[in-house]
Amino acid sequence: MESKKILIITYYWPPAGGPGVQRWLKFVKYLPDFGIQPVVYIPENPTYPIIDQNLVEEVSDKAIVVKHKIFEPYQLASFFSKAKTKKISSGIFPNKKKQSLLDKTFLWIRGNLFIPDARVFWVTPSVAYLEKYIIENNIDTIITSGPPHSLHLIGLELKQKMDLKWFADFRDPWTTIGYHKSLLLSNYAAKKHKALEHQVLNSADTIIVTSKTTKTEFEAITTKPIAVITNGFDVEKVATQTLDTKFSLAHIGSFLSERNPLILWESLVELIDEIPDFKLHLELKLIGAISQEVLDTIAKFGLNPYLNNLGYVSHAEAVAHQRKSQILLLIEIDSEDTKSIIPGKLFEYMVSNRPIIAIGPKDSDFEEIISNTNTGVFFDYSEKRKLKTVISDYYNQFLEGKLESNAVGLQKYSRKNLTKELAQLINSNF
Repeated sequence: MESKKILIITYYWPPAGGPGVQRWLKFVKYLPDFGIQPVVYIPENPTYPIIDQNLVEEVSDKAIVVKHKIFEPYQLASFFSKAKTKKISSGIFPNKKKQSLLDKTFLWIRGNLFIPDARVFWVTPSVAYLEKYIIENNIDTIITSGPPHSLHLIGLELKQKMDLKWFADFRDPWTTIGYHKSLLLSNYAAKKHKALEHQVLNSADTIIVTSKTTKTEFEAITTKPIAVITNGFDVEKVATQTLDTKFSLAHIGSFLSERNPLILWESLVELIDEIPDFKLHLELKLIGAISQEVLDTIAKFGLNPYLNNLGYVSHAEAVAHQRKSQILLLIEIDSEDTKSIIPGKLFEYMVSNRPIIAIGPKDSDFEEIISNTNTGVFFDYSEKRKLKTVISDYYNQFLEGKLESNAVGLQKYSRKNLTKELAQLINSNF
């Protein structure tokens, strides 16, 4: 039986690094196992803020990859400030109180001139190119993945022109995502975003989201069916890791200014004062893009002697650090807007056999997952006393050589099982 072809329109694809690439890289890996042939449409000359060449080797040899040129304003903006452009492109925005005139100018341009985002110039040429490709290759199903949400506009125009089934996959929300308020939007721009969001949600045949809260938010905008398919973990070929000899607390991934967890820094400082040998063992390990404000705050609290700032490492190295660090830190912004965010790294954390300390807004979607899988402890930003107690307990277990995670019920979050859900969703529409 011939496999069913589907066209997947995505921006992030190897050699892009970071969390945005993982979801569809893994779906594409397993879709052929369920009788679906993935055709992946990506930009030919993208401006990726993070590069990980190792991920190229993970692209399925069964995938058909189609490329078309893109024009991105980031390519021009980098002439003025390459560092600022790279940070904004990767979602790291300067703190409002410390924004320079150049910062504000970049943010205003990003938010008001490029709606919904700076990849919007790829929409028109992509529609023209894909309309022909879809006909020539007898494709009747497309999937768009955002952010960048411009890609949903490609799906919208193709849906309007052709007889297609369209699935719009939202890895993150659109107008309620945390950084949206940082874009210095005019009233016109804010209304335009809302209007485009409404049009996409009411034009796609099915919406796919990664959390229950996003589903609830979207249900207030559309009556179209909405499926929750979370991110997950894959089987990683990682050599057995020897645990760090230090009491290492590792944060892996982008550490935004708004995620700066004062209750964590305060707890560590107090434990250094209260437990005689705590400072001899403590290591604060940061891996990934770290905002300057977070680094400045760590210095202000006197924690620099314990800081090991490794910067960006390959995905394989990041997974190795997950397996050998004593504790894994998962920090989310303390905001109503971020309750729906389930960080992709959570699922890799969960299979690392290391306990997770998670800090986020009360009633976060990922709080329930951590609790149900027994993979760590969640704290909201008011629970410093509880946080400090748990760190102390984990430290004592570390000294006894007994610090570990005893996870349960993880298999439902495997990438292959999640792809099975996706394949069933695709096939149920035919």
